[in-house]
Amino acid sequence: MTVMEYGSSSDRSKSTFSIADEDHTLANSFRFTLNQDPRVSFCGYSIPHPSENRVNIRVQTTGDPASEVLKDACQDLMLMCQHVRGTFDKVVSDFKKQQG
Repeated sequence: MTVMEYGSSSDRSKSTFSIADEDHTLANSFRFTLNQDPRVSFCGYSIPHPSENRVNIRVQTTGDPASEVLKDACQDLMLMCQHVRGTFDKVVSDFKKQQG
């Protein structure tokens, strides 16, 4: 994943992150996770063009650096995915034991 940050060097609380080779799936997941963070005052994403595999995620915070908040959201998203995967694997295992 390639991420470019576009923002002001004087105000690090507002940035747009351009992520290559991604689509609505990751962008909407980031948007959801970021909007759960009380440090985020605004978060949204756009796809510049349907034929371009790139998303732009805009993050505005209450004062913390936007890049740090995005990193934290990435960690939170990974934890959510690990939880879902663990729960899924357990249910599949339990189902196979019942069938078996």
